[in-house]
Amino acid sequence: MIIKYISFLIGVIWSYSIIKTQSVFSKKAGIIFKIFITKVSWFTLIAACYFGYKNFSIKSTIIGIIVAILLVNIGFYFSKKFINQRLSEKQIVIFKSFFEYTLIFWVVYYVLF
Repeated sequence: MIIKYISFLIGVIWSYSIIKTQSVFSKKAGIIFKIFITKVSWFTLIAACYFGYKNFSIKSTIIGIIVAILLVNIGFYFSKKFINQRLSEKQIVIFKSFFEYTLIFWVVYYVLF
């Protein structure tokens, strides 16, 4: 039972963190990210919530969803704070651009091949 609940929490954390990641990207990469990745993550989040509802009480499911969303938001807050302290603005822009173009490349690669 504990393993099922942990897998439920991991599913919710995983899907919500990918949905939350979309806000980091620029418009051009955000559109590709939204079309190909975020849609699947929304379905995964809904499936994880349904899995929790079917296997646990409604109270346990809601508590798990709230805890998972809080953990992701706290993780993003501290990651942003850490990155802003360690890197300069120019390094952040270069790093972000690299990941955006890498994302675009991988999506195009998987769509074409």
